[in-house]
Formats: sequence, structure tokens, C-alpha cells
Amino acid sequence: MFTLHTSTATGRSATLHTAHGDLTTPFFMPCATAGALKGLTFEDHKALGGEILLMNTYHLHLTPGEEIVRQAGGLHTFAGWDRPILTDSGGFQVFSLESLRKISEEGVTFKDHRSGAERFLGPIEAMRIQHALGADIIMCFDECPPSTAPRAEQISAVDRTLRWAKVCKEEHERLKNETNKRNNRNNTNISLYPKDSLDSSLSSGSFHSYPLLFGIVQGGLEKDLRKKCAEELIAIGFDGYAVGGLAVGESEEEMFDVLDTVCPLLPEDKPRYLMGVGELTQIKIAVAKGIDMMDCVAPTREARHGNIWMSDGTKLKIRRAEYATDFSPIDPDSPAPSSRKHSKAYLHHLLKIGERFGETLACLQNLGVTLETVRTLRTKIEES
Repeated sequence: MFTLHTSTATGRSATLHTAHGDLTTPFFMPCATAGALKGLTFEDHKALGGEILLMNTYHLHLTPGEEIVRQAGGLHTFAGWDRPILTDSGGFQVFSLESLRKISEEGVTFKDHRSGAERFLGPIEAMRIQHALGADIIMCFDECPPSTAPRAEQISAVDRTLRWAKVCKEEHERLKNETNKRNNRNNTNISLYPKDSLDSSLSSGSFHSYPLLFGIVQGGLEKDLRKKCAEELIAIGFDGYAVGGLAVGESEEEMFDVLDTVCPLLPEDKPRYLMGVGELTQIKIAVAKGIDMMDCVAPTREARHGNIWMSDGTKLKIRRAEYATDFSPIDPDSPAPSSRKHSKAYLHHLLKIGERFGETLACLQNLGVTLETVRTLRTKIEES
């Protein structure tokens, strides 16, 4: 499912094969949390060169619910996106509800942050929900304390993450076998995905149609715990490996130190996913350290707050008064045509009055620059 083409000091170039198309690494995934990008359409994302989206298991489980999504034909049909989708397990969201949840060996009992209703999510439930959603890449359910949490808490989290990873793998295989048996009984070639939503080059049956399952390496800033978690996840065997629990309080130096520990341990022939990292400088360094894929809300969240990422690597606080009469283009070298057309003064005006089109222009700029940055890294790797 993963073809490594080259690995150099500048990063790795590879192809990740999924049921909804091939992805060339490195790549970045914007967060379409509840099945939509804030301020942008999927067509906007495609026009900027976007190839994959991340959607959130926790939020989609709460509403509309995975059963409704399954009845619609899966996330691709439900949301109208015909390219790859990765769903997280919901673990980060559940564990962030510290005052509203209780952990047991089976999973986490928590209160819906909106309605207050009691819910339960564990490794078995996370696998069943994500299979029902029909994503191309799904994640194990893990315990993810802050990277700076005490060592005792990290030890407990790593041990539970590993126990849950085994349960996730077993349930994932059971669901795959159940689908195979159902298809054989019906003498059909039906997959988890509706045929009309599959990439035409994959729908002939020559490629598997099950989601790829990734394990998540936890351990905070404790190198020995990261090593233990990585090695035991590899022994279980997954389609890819993520580095979780970072960008949540530690310094950049500490984050990159963790990557220096973990990346050399991970299999060369499996994708490596750094979760929750999306600042441009961080992306560049992470890719050079061997990371293949990343996600983050930062590009669009920063945009909505008026923090504009420029093609030359600088950042503008566009709400400042100095931009009220700056009639130069938002970014004359932007990959987003709208930023070459509209002025800084216009964007300043729209955001100042709360006009939604201002958020759209800002999001187009930041996401466009992020995707272009990753494409440039990819080209340099391929040419090196």
C-alpha cells in the first residue's frame, strides 16, 4: 500500500495507495472536522491542489451519527468528496474533555460537550464507527496525555495505548472478514465504499477496498517510552504509524527531539504521520526528519483570526490599522488567485466588519501557501 521512491536528507518521496486514489508524499491534510472546511468549499481545496481531507470521528459520531453516514454511502458520498479521507479515532477530543470523562480499561465514558448526554467510546467502538464512516485511512484509539505530563502518567498512557492498539487491530480484522463473508454469501464484489465513489482505476477489484489502519506512538517527551511504544506497535503490525501527543505544550526543540528518536525506529516501507502540526517551519523540519504526512487546523484557524501567511514566509496581522489603506495585492505571488486579485485593504475591511467572504479569502491564502510549501518540498526531494 506504500511505495517508497527515495529517502534523502531533505525527506522521503513515496506513493500511498488508497481506495480513492494515490497520494504522493509528503502531503498535508486540512481539517474538515464535521465533514466541511470552515470558510471553503471542497472545490476550493481541489483548485489549490488539495488531495486529501481529515475528518473527525468524535464530532461525526455525535452528529449526524455514523449510521446516517453509512446509509448515505459513506463519507465520500455524504460530503461530496471523491478523494481520500482520513478519520482520527476521536481519542484526542475525548481525552481533552478532562472534567467530563472517566477512563476504564474498555474505553472512556464521557459527556457530550453540547447536550450533556453520557456517551462511551473505546477501541472497539472507534473501529466500528470509522468502518461505518468509510474512510480510506483510520486511526487506532489511543490515550493521549499532554506531552509535558508527568512520567507516571505517560507510562500508564503508553501501556493502555498498546493494549487498545491490539484490540483495534483485532476488531479491524474482524470487520474486514465480516465484510468478506457477507460479500461471498451474496456473491457480490461490494466493498466498504460504493462503487461509483471509487477512483476508476481502483474499482475493478484489483485493489483492496478496506481502510488502512495506523497505530499511534505515544510517550510524551520520554524517549524510552516512545521507543517502547513504537517497537510494540510495529510488532502488532499496522499499515502506517503516527506520532501523537505533540504540539500540545512542549517546545519546538523538544518536539523535533521526539521525531529524532521515533522516526529511525519506524519501518521504511510504511507511512509516517505527524499529528496536529501545520506551521510552515515545523512542516519543513518534520519532512526533513522523515515525516510523510501531517494535519493541522492552524492554516484556516489563523486565517479566520486575521493572521495571514505569505508566500515569502512572513506573516501579516491584517487587522492592524496600517492595512486599511494598503491597496497592494494580499500576496502577489500567492497560489490562490483571489489573493493576487484583492487588496490588503479589502481583506482588512471584510474581516473588520465580520464579513464571511473575508474569512474565505484569508483561508484560501493560508491553505494555498501551506499546500504550495509542501509541493515545493516534494519537488526538492524528487530532484535531489
